[in-house]
Amino acid sequence: MDYDAVIVGGGHNGLVAAACLARAGQSVLVLERRAEIGGAAVSFRAFPGVDVRLSRYSYLVSLLPRRIAAELGLDVQLRRRRMSSYTPAGDTGLLVDTGDDERTGASFRAVTGSTKDYAAWQRFYASAARVAEATFDSLTEPLPTRAELRRRIGDDEAWTTFFERPAGETLRELFEDDVVRGVVLTDALIGTFAAADDDQLRQNRCLLYHLIGNGTGDWDVPVGGMGAVTDALADAARRAGATLVTGAEVLSVTPDGEVRYRSGDAEHVVVGGHVLANVAPRTLARLLGEEPAESPEGAQLKVNMVLRRLPRLRDTAVDPRDAFGGTFHVNESFAQLETAYREAAAGRIPTVPPCEIYCHSLTDPSILGPAERAAGVQTLTLFGLHMPARLFEADNDRARAEALRATVASLDSVLAEPIEDCLLLDGDGKPCIEAKTPLDLEAELGLPRGHIFHRDLSWPYGDDETAGTWGVETGHERVLLCGAGAVRGGGVSGIPGHNAAMAVLGRRFGGGQAG
Repeated sequence: MDYDAVIVGGGHNGLVAAACLARAGQSVLVLERRAEIGGAAVSFRAFPGVDVRLSRYSYLVSLLPRRIAAELGLDVQLRRRRMSSYTPAGDTGLLVDTGDDERTGASFRAVTGSTKDYAAWQRFYASAARVAEATFDSLTEPLPTRAELRRRIGDDEAWTTFFERPAGETLRELFEDDVVRGVVLTDALIGTFAAADDDQLRQNRCLLYHLIGNGTGDWDVPVGGMGAVTDALADAARRAGATLVTGAEVLSVTPDGEVRYRSGDAEHVVVGGHVLANVAPRTLARLLGEEPAESPEGAQLKVNMVLRRLPRLRDTAVDPRDAFGGTFHVNESFAQLETAYREAAAGRIPTVPPCEIYCHSLTDPSILGPAERAAGVQTLTLFGLHMPARLFEADNDRARAEALRATVASLDSVLAEPIEDCLLLDGDGKPCIEAKTPLDLEAELGLPRGHIFHRDLSWPYGDDETAGTWGVETGHERVLLCGAGAVRGGGVSGIPGHNAAMAVLGRRFGGGQAG
């Protein structure tokens, strides 16, 4: 059977592409290997007998353009967190309260001993805001050149800071306190294994995408969990007429649009006027029968927990609900991050793993069942940095257990009590805690070596002729990338899905038949 578009992979980007194309009158087929739609943006009841819907993989939203949500009529609520972050520092801590500058300034003085770093903090994020305001809307437009984007930003100092100079150099120059430097640096290392002074500027690219979402850089909580986002996208695609098929493993793709897939015990062949690949570029190369590029490498440990209650803090001046309401930084000073990087690069699980945590249920208790909510149950999502796939390749089970032990010990070191004392027990009497390594993400989601962005993030411009008009083009006219590995991909954004649809339709989103 022929379709105007066949989409390989039913993650959120593939669903955005499907909805955009179907709304434009295209016949669309989405093929998803797993039993459920959504890819990494899904919700699960991960522990037996516990009615808590965890965002098991992806967990926050920043980069999804409001324009896309509005055009597709998505029934999704995103809640902003008032607390940006809390970072334990001895018996005190650095609290960034977006609703109270005076409180934040006092916290900086308590941790750093002066007002200098708070003033520098305000200057840095004001500069980031200017870049965000100028850059974000360009992500859903045809790909600008480097020179065009620089003119659009119109701030040479900001351009140098974010696009040319290694983040480590900037942070050492701007801030005196090592904890403050580390808080900023963490956003440059999510899913990215790099040193602060990496000359390839991978850390700068990661930092940029973490600061520009919707022109504000806010990271919001999806009400109902990440599954609510992809459920809304799937509904939008179906309403528009797209066909979504689960349990359909794509086996091969040809440049002329033929897609072979297995469903149950049977194999099927369909042909698409275009094939949109919501899989990693390396996976697409394999499906095309081409030599894949060098494999990327994921670099994180994801830990999901359900607690009876939030743990007590060493800093008694801060309510745990404030501390865990934003991002809770654990052993993420600049020096600690660099030490962990060096240890991991040498092939060792970091002695003191840096990690960060947030509590979804504080902002959105709807993910808790009635009994759990009444009992005061809370969730914790932990994202561990500098845990590259190479550390797990010899024995994933053994290394996962070792990495989890070290990470729990790291967390315990900044709390007033062990986190184990707060864990809820599931229906089998076991603590509600699970860990996912990069190799687990590869096995479960098809992410090459667990890389959450499919490959290193790109700059949001294209001077290389291979980048194409929208940053989704491949060497084959009828085959396009629509996943995180496209230019301007990464995160829960829908941007590459939108851009692939626009490449097919030959125009910008929002006008004419797509609206």
